[in-house]
Amino acid sequence: MAGTTVEWYDFFLYGVAAAVVFPAVFFPSNDPAVGTLLALGTFAIGFIARPIGGLVFGHYGDKLGRKKLLVISLVGMGVATFAIGLLPGYATIGFAAPVLLTVLRLVQGFAIGGEWGGAVLIVSEHGDPARRGYWASWPQAGVPIGQLLANGLLFVLAAVQSEQDFQSWGWRIPFLLSAVLVLIGLYIRLSIEESPIFKAAQARAAELAAAGEKEIVPIVDVFRRYPREVFTAMGARFVENVCYYVFTIVITSYVTQRLGLPSSFVLGAVLIGAAVHVVVIPIWGALSDRFGRKPIYLLGAAGVGVWAFVFFALVDTGNFALTVLAVVGGLVFHAAMYGPQAAFLSELFGTKVRYSGVSVGYQLASVVAGGIAPLIAVWLYTTFDSGYAVSVYVALSAVLTIVAVAGYGETSKRDLSEDHAISPGTSR
Repeated sequence: MAGTTVEWYDFFLYGVAAAVVFPAVFFPSNDPAVGTLLALGTFAIGFIARPIGGLVFGHYGDKLGRKKLLVISLVGMGVATFAIGLLPGYATIGFAAPVLLTVLRLVQGFAIGGEWGGAVLIVSEHGDPARRGYWASWPQAGVPIGQLLANGLLFVLAAVQSEQDFQSWGWRIPFLLSAVLVLIGLYIRLSIEESPIFKAAQARAAELAAAGEKEIVPIVDVFRRYPREVFTAMGARFVENVCYYVFTIVITSYVTQRLGLPSSFVLGAVLIGAAVHVVVIPIWGALSDRFGRKPIYLLGAAGVGVWAFVFFALVDTGNFALTVLAVVGGLVFHAAMYGPQAAFLSELFGTKVRYSGVSVGYQLASVVAGGIAPLIAVWLYTTFDSGYAVSVYVALSAVLTIVAVAGYGETSKRDLSEDHAISPGTSR
């Protein structure tokens, strides 16, 4: 959880800054909406690198272990984020500024692509199987904690500084402070032990290799034996990813540009929402141990599909309390998917390909869902002059997720030490 907090602090810091600061610093334009779209475009580019990172980290994570790759991903993310804090703006170095920003964003995306799979597998493969949903949800809670830290620092700076100082240099402080968090996360990650289930699988693989059996490359084995699971993971991720960025990232540009309210207004609302999110994620994870992954997940998917319409009705009032209610309600329903998700996706794949399987399914969905969600959402509300166009987008995404999850069996009773794959060409 600590390592995941650090990595997602870095990732969300970029997302918020892309909506609030980067349009002016790196993408100056006569039309603020154009600058925002360009800045959010670099946010989306980070998602393109995520499946590549998932492939690379998943492959070596399945061959070398979860721990080693988690350390590498943390260092990569930290270096890129610190460098963004030092990067001169467009006014100083011209076109080179957005180019370098894009390169650093690609490094962030590559690093985060290998983060999630390793973090949740370390916990899923260590913990009590009867409470796997609960324990595996804690790395998930690291995501809103990271957002809490990112939004919290930006909120404080935006509140105590003038808008000019914040846009000029204040936004750089949280990026530079990430170096401290990386050192803390690195210390913790170096102290953990490798997954016992992975070590047992690695020993069995060594015995088979000694007997002359050729080992298949993990990512090849994933698509050969688990194609349905990969698409199920992608479908399960779809609305979870879309709605999260609408509720936490898109709202920043929507409130500041469309409603004309200050940055501190929306950062404060998301800050409170993130705090509630941290609390409810493990609660939903525990409930998935009792009632199953599917019922809880489907509740969350249907909930965000409906709440998306309530969300914009509340935000459009311009009232802070109602905006907080909008964000909190959306994140509570989101947590009903995000809490059980780590255990659910871990239970889809066998041990020797599990890192590759969960990383590929998770990160491919990030490209087609979360990566372009801010761009689509901003285009929708500027084109149709209404947030309800974004609500329809979220609702349609929810239908896709409901179909994907409802069409797969319950996984909560599966033994992670067993291989649930079947031979290619046969049916489940």
